[in-house]
Amino acid sequence: MEVRLVAFERLLNIMDDLREKCPWDKKQTLESLRHLTIEETYELADSIIENDLKSLEGEIGDLLLHMVFYAKIGSELNAFDIESVLNRICDKLVHRHPHIYGDTIVQDEEEVKANWEKIKLQEGKKSVLEGVPNSLPSLVKASRIQEKVRGIGFDWDNRDQVWEKVQEEMNEFLEVLDKDHDQAEQEFGDLMFSLVNYARFVNINPENALSRTNKKFVDRFKLMEEMIQNDHLTLSDMNLEEMDKYWEKAKVILLNTRPDNQ
Repeated sequence: MEVRLVAFERLLNIMDDLREKCPWDKKQTLESLRHLTIEETYELADSIIENDLKSLEGEIGDLLLHMVFYAKIGSELNAFDIESVLNRICDKLVHRHPHIYGDTIVQDEEEVKANWEKIKLQEGKKSVLEGVPNSLPSLVKASRIQEKVRGIGFDWDNRDQVWEKVQEEMNEFLEVLDKDHDQAEQEFGDLMFSLVNYARFVNINPENALSRTNKKFVDRFKLMEEMIQNDHLTLSDMNLEEMDKYWEKAKVILLNTRPDNQ
């Protein structure tokens, strides 16, 4: 048997053992695993952002374990099992890639995406947005919505048009900012949505971009705290100007030592 199949079978056998013998694993349900799966997904995402491939290897395994766990519970409920899960995704991939497994001809990835959305509608989907989960974080959800509608041609022609929309939304936000809080919140949402749209046109993933900025800020702030403590000072007793001097020092240090993160 091929080594990768042996490794997968080993995981399945271990899952069987755990479900039968381990008190914790025996009591888990689909619902109890849900929040743990979400946590594991974010840990995997962190490894990707940090470009930590060794950590990523482990996080992929953790997430794969959860998929096997769900399939095991599904088999106990006589709803599905690992075989039906794997066959279902294989069948879907074959069906939605007629340019690989059929005689459809495509020119580029955009045609692949367009065909994908058309096939989904042919399968009975009522909307191209039907596959966007309601519980997705809003920034990711905005990206997915825009990608979905682009697949059927509902999109701007070029990035200059999108930038004009960003400026328009900015002006509308500023116009109501100090007049109507609820309206300002709505306009700010429109502004963010248009910025996500522009990011797509310049090939920037907004979720990754913001994650990197968050990490950069956290790294810099923690280093600033460390330097302040080393100088026997207390952050809460300092004014903004004093803190800013340490902030700039931290910025220089991190730029020189970890330029890939700055």
